[in-house]
Amino acid sequence: MTISKITCGAFLLSLGLLTSCGEKFLEEAPADQITDANFYQTQQDAIQAVTAAYSELTKEGQYNLAMWAFDIMADISVTGGDDGNDGIEYKQLEAFSIPSTNPVAGRLWGGAFIGLQRANIVLQKVPNIANMDPAIQRRCLGEAQFLRAKYYFDLVRVYGDVPLFTTPPTGQEQVNIPRTPAAEVYKQIEQDLTDAIGNLPAAYSGADLGRATKWAATGLLAKVYITEASMGDASKKALAAQRAREVITGSGKTMWANYADNFKVANENNNAKESLFEVQYVNGRNEYERNSVGSAMNEFFGPRGANQTPGSGYGFNVPEPDFVNGYEAGDTRKAASVWVPGDVFPNGAVQAAKATGSPFGYNCKKWFVGKVNTNIWDSPLNVPVLRLAEMYLILAEAVGPTPEGFEAINKVRRRAFGVDSNTASAAHDLSASNTPDFTGAVLRERKYELAFEFDRWFDLKRYNGTQYGLIPVMTAQAAYLRSLNIGAQRGIPTATNLVLPIPQSELDTNPALVQNPGY
Repeated sequence: MTISKITCGAFLLSLGLLTSCGEKFLEEAPADQITDANFYQTQQDAIQAVTAAYSELTKEGQYNLAMWAFDIMADISVTGGDDGNDGIEYKQLEAFSIPSTNPVAGRLWGGAFIGLQRANIVLQKVPNIANMDPAIQRRCLGEAQFLRAKYYFDLVRVYGDVPLFTTPPTGQEQVNIPRTPAAEVYKQIEQDLTDAIGNLPAAYSGADLGRATKWAATGLLAKVYITEASMGDASKKALAAQRAREVITGSGKTMWANYADNFKVANENNNAKESLFEVQYVNGRNEYERNSVGSAMNEFFGPRGANQTPGSGYGFNVPEPDFVNGYEAGDTRKAASVWVPGDVFPNGAVQAAKATGSPFGYNCKKWFVGKVNTNIWDSPLNVPVLRLAEMYLILAEAVGPTPEGFEAINKVRRRAFGVDSNTASAAHDLSASNTPDFTGAVLRERKYELAFEFDRWFDLKRYNGTQYGLIPVMTAQAAYLRSLNIGAQRGIPTATNLVLPIPQSELDTNPALVQNPGY
């Protein structure tokens, strides 16, 4: 699906409205017989329209395919899978030899634009619905503002300049527009999140758990500001720190004492704990389908052929040896994130020392739930997009090697080693005396805290031009893998690879678009 084909609200709604009731608010409902003429009449219509804007998060354009690329393109993992062309779309990304027809680049573009155009429709239509609870109306607008910002944040980081839509296009002449400078896109993202903070509630209950809150919007704004700051706008550091502090002190959130508790079905959408925003997944609804409401990561990332998942595991997104070896002794995040040889599976079997696609016997564990049912690509495990721990790391990055910065990073480190996050630890705390490179320490902590949460490529590219940037880090990574006689497809990035190509399908249908240099 391309943005050039998304021309009116009725067509967008025909792509699949979702209801707001049930086990999770993103459960599917029929969407036939819905048109502009008979919709946007009631409060329930507004809620369904907003929920439709969330739905793209669960699909191939976001967390069920495209976002997987951003650890594989970094120094966390390699494609894995079987030999030959298995996972060729990721192998192209891993090699930094990416055609404009790459399916990952195409799906992320298409899915994000579908989602943000649905948000645009909400922002256009919902203010005109009469007899609607004003609080629900504000909430719906805030959710749409948050989602439009989230989709655009992904787009601008992945592609650079992108077409900026703040209202739904009604004709082809409004669709075929040129790319907007990234600075203007970031400005719109900031405005949307600021508006969302004023419109969204602090928490939800019942069937609405999982919807965006003011703290989700505040946390995402902190992440936007620190991204801009690291790319050269130093004025955004103070703003990033301010927003991170607001979440830390005002949200009522606390970090789980056990890192692994962030990634358990039983702990999803807990108002009092660490997660600020999660992509909602429900199992039992789909089989071989990544554009529904079940997560495929349990199957795709499960150890290949280990018979621990309904389809026996595909073994993609395989941790790299130096990443695994980089865990400090006693770091509990390793056991929560990575299968290593000798690990015992739920059925008593043991992780092998070598497997297809994983010559060192490592596999991604973070999204493993086992055989939750007989459906193949259908896990119920939500994906945390923003967590309180990241707010501490954003604060640390923003304020630097100050007492506040060291305390913020140390809270995350203490939890990683099983120590109370509020209690100083001589064994694990960083300080001015033992940390000559504070920025490097923060980025390293992000690497291990957020591993397999699809952030690492973004961290490397936002530090382009420094020793922490994509090109030097991945050049060294390629050399390391080749020294082990593995990772032959791992390429060496150039400045071209700081963005992905504009999908060829978009260039073919929109003459106003221009391809990124080098593609």
